[in-house]
Amino acid sequence: MSGAVGGGGGAGGGGSPYLGAAATASCNSAGSPYAAAAGGGAGVAGCLPARVLEHVFSYLELSDLMQCSLVCWHWNNILADENSEVWRSLSSRSLSDEALRSDILCNLPTYKGKLKAYQHALSSHDCSRNVYVKKNGFTLHRNPIAQSTDGARGKIGFSEGRHAWEIWWEGPLGTVAVIGIATKRASMQCQGYVALLGSDDQSWGWNLVDNNLLHNGEVNGNFPQCNNAPKYQIGERIRVILDMDDKTLAFERGFEFLGVAFRGLPKVCLFPAVSAVYGNTEVTMVYLGKPLDG
Repeated sequence: MSGAVGGGGGAGGGGSPYLGAAATASCNSAGSPYAAAAGGGAGVAGCLPARVLEHVFSYLELSDLMQCSLVCWHWNNILADENSEVWRSLSSRSLSDEALRSDILCNLPTYKGKLKAYQHALSSHDCSRNVYVKKNGFTLHRNPIAQSTDGARGKIGFSEGRHAWEIWWEGPLGTVAVIGIATKRASMQCQGYVALLGSDDQSWGWNLVDNNLLHNGEVNGNFPQCNNAPKYQIGERIRVILDMDDKTLAFERGFEFLGVAFRGLPKVCLFPAVSAVYGNTEVTMVYLGKPLDG
């Protein structure tokens, strides 16, 4: 079963490399492509004390830090500390005060993990026109539009690896409230109040209102598969686990593994997604990284 979450889940198709694994080149490897990227070699800078380099790095942006991590072992090791001043400083510049001070990111213990969650958050550009992402960067708000179902995709999709994220509703569910995954081709808006995720062959969803699994416009059974399954409670965090290696989608509630909901997923880029119908309801999604077995 999937339990705790590690900090290093790599994104597949569409994923940014900035917060992925750094290259492992040596400071002393003459002719290394990483040394060339640093301007011919790390030289004296590669031998500077860690505290000095950390101070310098704390002024850099994410793309610059990615390049620095490729220079040499010394620089890579400094940036490997996910709670260092470097990542704290970048978090304070990139994330809202609300996100850092509230419990939105409470399950992410490191600053680098929080930055990665923001990088993977719900997109304000890949969503229905009737929703928007709040200033905290993680919460989707649906405007009170009649006879419309509205959704959003995450900023980054996955075509390989294992990934986990949390989703929770912070307002009424209405008649339909669906969490799941979708390709880039899946629609994020339609007329009426329907289960948008799962309405075609481009999306897979779990309707939290009636516990139905949905794909290709059909109900694929109840979930979780147990007698008198409890209904979703507002504020309850659901963990979504996408395994692109085994081509499965599973869910957890609290510390309980609910089981695999979908098998045989296609080998295409799949995005975290939600769809909602209730006016002024809000949904928050936080990417956690790679799930660990246990």
